[in-house]
Amino acid sequence: MTNPLLLHLEKRDALSPAERDIILEMSANQKVFPAKVDIVREGDNPTESCMLLSGFSARYHILADGKRQISAIHVPGDFVDLHSFLLARMDHSVAALTDCRVAMVPHTHLRELSQTQPHLTRLLWLSTLIDAAIHRRWIVTSGRLSAAGQLAHLICEMFCRLQVVEMVEEDSFRLPISQIELGDALGLSTVHINRTIRELRERDLIRWQNSQITIVNWTSLKRFAQFEPIYLNLEPERR
Repeated sequence: MTNPLLLHLEKRDALSPAERDIILEMSANQKVFPAKVDIVREGDNPTESCMLLSGFSARYHILADGKRQISAIHVPGDFVDLHSFLLARMDHSVAALTDCRVAMVPHTHLRELSQTQPHLTRLLWLSTLIDAAIHRRWIVTSGRLSAAGQLAHLICEMFCRLQVVEMVEEDSFRLPISQIELGDALGLSTVHINRTIRELRERDLIRWQNSQITIVNWTSLKRFAQFEPIYLNLEPERR
C-alpha cells in the first residue's frame, strides 16, 4: 500500500526521491489506537505529531454539559496534530473513530526537517493550511446550508479527500462513522441525521448502506451541496 501522506503531498506538488525517502522514514515508528480511544488529549503537551496511516479519527471538544462537538474528520494521510509542533499545549482532543494505525513523528525530527528541507517543510505547512480551509468551510456550511445540504457537502468533501489517498472505487467509498458521530460533526440529533440521509436517498443523490456510500449523481449532489473543491487545493503546483 502506498504511504497515504505521499499520495496527499504528491497530489499538490512533485516530491524528489530524497523527499519521498524522508516521508517513508517518518512513518517508521508506528502505534495502533483502537476505536474510541484518544490519540491526543486536550491539555497534552506533545513531543510527537501523529500521522494517520489507516483508519478515521476526529478532532473534538467536550462542552461543560458533556456534549461533544466534532470539528474535523481525519483520513489516512492527515497529520492530525502537526500544529502541536509549535503549540505549547493542545486545546482539543483527537479520537480514533475506527481502529487507527498512526506514525509517531518526534518534534525534534520535524525541527531538523524544517531547517534542512525547505520544500518539504512548505508542503507540510500547506497541509495545515488545507486543514484550516476545511475548518472554515465547515463553519460556512453549518451556518448557511440546510441539514441535508450540510451532509451532502460533507459527502462531497470526503469523496474528494478519499480519492486522493486511493480509497474510492468508481463512485463508492466507505465512511465508517456512526450517525451519533455524524450528529456530533454537524450539530444535529441522531433522529435528524437519519431523516437527512433519507432525504438524500429520496432525491436519488446517494445510496448509503451500512458504512458504504455510493454517489448516484455527482453533478446533482455537488449542485445541491453548493460544493466547490477549490478549498481542498487539489491542483498540483510548484510550492
